[in-house]
Formats: sequence, C-alpha cells, structure tokens
Amino acid sequence: MELRQLRYFKAVVEAGSLTAAAAELHISQPPLSLAISKFEAELGVQLLTRSPRGVEPTSAGRYLLEEASRVLGELDDIRARLANYGAGVAGVVTIAAVPTLMRYRIPRLLASHAAEFPEVDVRLVDPPPWTAIDLLLERKADLAVVMVADGARFAERHRAELHALPWGTAPLVGAFPPDLDGEFGARAPLSAFHGEIVALPKRTLAVPSLPEAVEEAFDRHGIVPRELRVLETIQTCIPLIQAGMARSILPDPDGASMASAGLTLRPLEPAPRPLDVLALSRRGPAPAPAVSRLLERIASSRSAE
Repeated sequence: MELRQLRYFKAVVEAGSLTAAAAELHISQPPLSLAISKFEAELGVQLLTRSPRGVEPTSAGRYLLEEASRVLGELDDIRARLANYGAGVAGVVTIAAVPTLMRYRIPRLLASHAAEFPEVDVRLVDPPPWTAIDLLLERKADLAVVMVADGARFAERHRAELHALPWGTAPLVGAFPPDLDGEFGARAPLSAFHGEIVALPKRTLAVPSLPEAVEEAFDRHGIVPRELRVLETIQTCIPLIQAGMARSILPDPDGASMASAGLTLRPLEPAPRPLDVLALSRRGPAPAPAVSRLLERIASSRSAE
C-alpha cells in the first residue's frame, strides 16, 4: 500500500466520480481508473461501487476512507512540523550557561524567545564555564554561555573551533556578609579587601575568568588579602560570605543576578574591569535553524542594550 494510492482513493470518494477526481488530481481519467482497480486487486477487496451516477464506497471502502484520512492527516502534520524545524520555529535547543547568568539574563532571553517561538523546546544545564565549553564541543549542548576575563582574547584563542558572539558585560561588585550592610555607602572601596579573607573560584587555564580579573585588579591597586580561599565555583563561595567567613568580588551581569543571595552588594571604587559575556557555538556546518534564531535574538538583544 502506497501513500499515492491512498490519496487517489480518498480523492475519488470525496469527488464522487473518477472524472471529477482526475480533474482535481491533474491526471487523466483512464490512468486513475486503472490505479484504483489495481489497488483493489492488490488488497483483494472491492472498495468502490460504480454506477452511471458515479462511485460509492463499499463498507470496506468506508473503513479505508476513515483510516486513509487519519494517515494522510498525520502525514500532513509531520510535513508541517518538519517545515517548522527547517524554519527554526520548532526544535530542541540545549544551552549550557554558567549559573550566574541563569538568574536573570537567560530567563529574560527565553521569555522573549518563547513568546515568538513557543514550539522551540529549550533545555538548560548550568555547569562551570570549562564544562559548558566541553559540552558544546562534545555536541551535548548547542550553545554555551560563559563569562571570561577578556572576550576578544578568548575568541581569538578558540576561533578554530568556536564562534564567540559578544553578549554584553558582567560588572564586578563587592560581595560582603549581610551584617556589613551599614558599613559602606553607595559604593565600597576596593581597599575593603586588603588584609581580609577573600573567597574566589578556582582558576582554569582554559577559561580565564573571575579569578584572573580580581587578581589583576588587586595587583594594579596594591590590594593584598590576608588569605585567598580558592573554592570550586562562584556558588560555593556564597555560603562562606553569607556566614561572615569571607568576602569576595562577584559578577552581577544585570544588576539583579546576586540580589537574592542575601549578601551586601556594592559597586567598587575603583571598579575592576567587567567580565565579557559570550554566547558560544561550534564552528563548521551551519547550526540548526532553531539555534540560529536564538543566536539572532541574542545579537538583537545586545544591540538594544
């Protein structure tokens, strides 16, 4: 049984005659009549009753008409769905984004994208930056969104395998225990870290990021912490700060990313250089249309800022 045979049969029943169906199908009547007769012979059952008034389906024909309508309708749905995939208005996109960006920037992006493309299924993971890049290169993620100390240098270093789309910056703010809220005015001096315990995530040569930016600022302004506590990620620094055991400098990409962490947050004077936010995709063949549309939205949101 071929789909063409089902379409021919359905057209004949709905038109009520072979001549009318042939006109609708843009073929001549004799080949259509032959195709229907051959179809009946292959199935071993009469599907149509022929008379001078036209054709009527037999009981077997009525059953086949119902099933053919269902099958052909599902096929049309599949074709339409695949067309949506090809146009980028449907599909699955996996984004590996560092946790700090998951609090505000990524949700804001997804809200605007979902309003226009509700059939795109976006899946999220929030690993540290080096893991996000590994997931991208291993094709376990379609996009990686990270923060780096020098976006231009990172893009140049990885240009053979990654395309880096700049997505604004992440200013660095002082993060202090909650009970120090009254100690500073609108801004905190960078010297507030001199002689104190400072918590920072570990460095990684693959992705120079927050530790390198903070250490560069300390070196430039002669800030010497009493102790530098190196932890796994930004998230593991926060409990120590909340407990009054350390203070830190953390990225606050949108002025709201750290607001719910229960910390005393202040802009710093002098201000350290902000981190660069990059949306990374793989080099090589063009990304899937749904991925391309999401990258276009990131680019347009960057332009609007």
